[in-house]
Amino acid sequence: MRKLGVLAIIALPLAAQQSTDLGVVDRIKTEAFDHSKVMDHLYYLTDIHGPRLTASPEFDDAAKWAMERLKEYGLANVHLERWGPFGRSWSAQQWSVEMTEPRYSQLTVAPLAWSAPSPGPVSGELIIAPLRAGFMDGPKKFDEKFEAYKKQWTGKLRGKIVLLNDPKQPREQSNPQFKRLTDAELGDMSKAPEPSAKLTVKSLDDVEWPENSEDVDKFFSSLPNSLMEKLFDKYDAVASDRGSFFAKEGAVAILTEDQRAHEGMVFAEAAGSFKSKDPLAPPTFVLTAEQYDRIARAVQKKIPVQVRVSLKAFVSDQDVDGHNIIGEIPGGAKKDEIVMIGAHFDSWHSGTGATDNGAGSAVMIEVMRILKSMNLKLDRTVRIGLWSGEEQGLFGSRAYVKEHFADPATMQVKPEHAKLSGYFNLDNGSGKIRGVYLQGNDAMRPLFQQWLAPFHDLGATTVSIGNTGGTDHLSFAAVGLPGFQFIQDPLDYGTITHHSDMDTYDHAIPADLMQAAAVIASCVYEAANAPDKLPRRELPHAE
Repeated sequence: MRKLGVLAIIALPLAAQQSTDLGVVDRIKTEAFDHSKVMDHLYYLTDIHGPRLTASPEFDDAAKWAMERLKEYGLANVHLERWGPFGRSWSAQQWSVEMTEPRYSQLTVAPLAWSAPSPGPVSGELIIAPLRAGFMDGPKKFDEKFEAYKKQWTGKLRGKIVLLNDPKQPREQSNPQFKRLTDAELGDMSKAPEPSAKLTVKSLDDVEWPENSEDVDKFFSSLPNSLMEKLFDKYDAVASDRGSFFAKEGAVAILTEDQRAHEGMVFAEAAGSFKSKDPLAPPTFVLTAEQYDRIARAVQKKIPVQVRVSLKAFVSDQDVDGHNIIGEIPGGAKKDEIVMIGAHFDSWHSGTGATDNGAGSAVMIEVMRILKSMNLKLDRTVRIGLWSGEEQGLFGSRAYVKEHFADPATMQVKPEHAKLSGYFNLDNGSGKIRGVYLQGNDAMRPLFQQWLAPFHDLGATTVSIGNTGGTDHLSFAAVGLPGFQFIQDPLDYGTITHHSDMDTYDHAIPADLMQAAAVIASCVYEAANAPDKLPRRELPHAE
């Protein structure tokens, strides 16, 4: 009996692989490569309609374009689905930061979102007030450091332009700016991680935060979904507290440096709260490390420095709704069952949102175009979700899952929960797909091995049992639904483009996006026509 059982286990993936329709896969590759539209989608999302900050006029324009394109390709039920209210609508219209003394220099900067407009060009005395509290301090330690910071600087910042960082000494840059995953790295990813107990703490204050940056990914994968949600909310509160403090203290403007790379780039997120109940932060700008350090060194040496700043921005006076973009290809024999694909549509505002995540959105639009234009038989309905509010805490996908499938807080499932087969996500830049994360769902291993087999010669070889975080598949996994993010080559995503003003069309690799569209279209075709829905893990406990 044991011998027969072993033979049956060995034969299972072989039998599954024999069922793959390689003729359809070949046709998908031909459509995805020879007749690709993916870079055209990306062009309109970035050069014409980018950036796409959630609830901004630019996001709304891009959403209208995306819906028209999906309708043009013959998708049904294309609509905006409200999940709001979100927060203020904010859009930068003009900005500049100039050093006028001791020498004139037009500085390379970007404003941070939800900064207050300045009353025209303004100047002020520069003061270094370094805020030495960071994301990896953890909420409790950050609060302690920020309370000490407020006590130190209360009453000292009125009329000042505040420099938030000490100047840094020049340092050697040894890490490559552009990278593809090696076979050895993929081999390591395919290995199961060392077993470790899931954290059971209920408060962020009880969490032991990692001291080393190398431990960050492992740390976040160990956090329960309920704590991840609280973490998003906490850092919203941190941004609000920081912006409110500087506004109350009467700072003229805030300057900070991009400490990530010395490549003339700036890394821009939020200055403060996006909620209309909170005061806007003063005009806040991020500068290149080289230019910031030049100014800070002069201030530190008590050399007179004059800086002039200006920011014009549209800011709504009340919270507005957030929206997701939804469309579908109706299925046949099992049309009430759903296979979903998605990517977050929103971006930050200093670039045009190309690799984060215009690339993922363009690929998913292309997947729908491929499936529809080929008129493939799809037993299940295939639905696309392009999410907003991801950058602020997965707001769009979390709201969609709560509305349609289940609330992770109570785990009271809705009828649609039983109808979703699975969800496929793309959101790690424009690198080609090298495999997939199983999110601990080992029952999916033979299926992904089967589906990726025709793409081994294109680099998609790795099936990892591991978890990956930070994007919208987590919203589905949080309620026990099969949700997956693909492994991608990093390229220059983490070193240059991620959340920076260099996140533009020029950093997207056409061949990589064509490959990704072909891989996902093939996986979706297989999932839509499989005899059974995708295997699920145990339903999570209510949070």
